[in-house]
Amino acid sequence: MRVKDVMGRVAIAVQRDATFAELVATMRRFKVDAVAVVNADGRPVGTVSEDDLLPGGTGLPSGEAGLPHGGEGLPRGEDVPAGGGRHPDYRRVMEMTAEELMASPAPTVVGETPIREAALLMHVNGVRQLPVIDAVSGRIAGTVHQADLLRIFARRAPEVLADVAAAVARLRLDPRTLTISVDAGVVGIQGRLARRSQIARLAEAAQQADGVVDLRIDVTYDHDDLTGDLTGEPADRPAEAAGTGRATLARTVPED
Repeated sequence: MRVKDVMGRVAIAVQRDATFAELVATMRRFKVDAVAVVNADGRPVGTVSEDDLLPGGTGLPSGEAGLPHGGEGLPRGEDVPAGGGRHPDYRRVMEMTAEELMASPAPTVVGETPIREAALLMHVNGVRQLPVIDAVSGRIAGTVHQADLLRIFARRAPEVLADVAAAVARLRLDPRTLTISVDAGVVGIQGRLARRSQIARLAEAAQQADGVVDLRIDVTYDHDDLTGDLTGEPADRPAEAAGTGRATLARTVPED
């Protein structure tokens, strides 16, 4: 399953010159804890998170900046004293732009990125959402949230198994020749196919099912129709003599 299947089509982003107040307002409006910063062409150049708006994230002394501590959240606009507060450092924070506050470069994904890779990227970068960019132009096209991915990971194995089995049935393959298993979103398919070309169709169909985090196919095939080697010999003959063979497909990414 890919990012494009779960992503939101709203691109949550601000321009480089966005002010502190605009950053806070954007995060509140979309109920997120980070926003992408884009250049004039709409390409992400960095990200600003809530942590970046707090003392430690700005590089200012936490004891002098005057921003909330202990999970109190971002300051409300109406709570900020006129003139930026009593501390000089607080005023300096309020005057900083998105470009000054952002972490760069911005971690991004494209629509074709597997959701497991997106989840790993979130974990490594300590973020709960990622900008989704157009693979050709590099411009921001949407946002994928941690909650979007968790809904997929949380699907029960029997539900995933039923969807994969239905997808395989639509290919008119003999279900008696295949065994399908699901473990923590990892789908395994073993068995025998008539033709080698059916492997790609099988993989594509299985990956469309919601909740498929990873896919591993280990099958034998009777005829290699991709190389034109159709001998018509019995399937139980040696591969080199009968055109039979074995194929293993594993789509994996590094573990956390």
